[in-house]
Amino acid sequence: MDQDFAKTAEQAAAFQKLWVDSASKIVQAAFTITPNSPPPEIMRQIRAGIFSALASSWEEFMRSPQFLESMKQWMENAITFRKMTTDFMARVRNEMQAPSREDIDTIMLNIRHLEKRLLDRLDELENQVNAMNHPATGNGRARPRRKTTTRKARAKAGHAPVQKR
Repeated sequence: MDQDFAKTAEQAAAFQKLWVDSASKIVQAAFTITPNSPPPEIMRQIRAGIFSALASSWEEFMRSPQFLESMKQWMENAITFRKMTTDFMARVRNEMQAPSREDIDTIMLNIRHLEKRLLDRLDELENQVNAMNHPATGNGRARPRRKTTTRKARAKAGHAPVQKR
């Protein structure tokens, strides 16, 4: 516990040092103007000095080991929290005997496969019925069929399904 407190105090001191350095750089930049400059130029110089000091102090802060370590810990904690909530929700669904997302996805995939197989089989049956309705001519060859579209092709084209008689 004392070690964690000391580490936190050390990080706070490093953070405070960065901000004090930043503030001193801003003050130095504000007073580096020449008295001969006209007022708008003085303001531009102050603004440029402040932005330069802020940019350098922020870059120094964001590249500091303390900041990088705290960001690493934050990301690890976020990942751990996400895993814990996912596991918790999975257990809740399991206890309630509710299907999981994977179960639903598997069922939907199986239904799609079944639908495809049924449509393919219906197409085969339609071809067989068409072949029975148009028996072979006298020369041993089947009469040319008129071009028919399958149910699947009609459904893709947006046509209404053909009513059975």
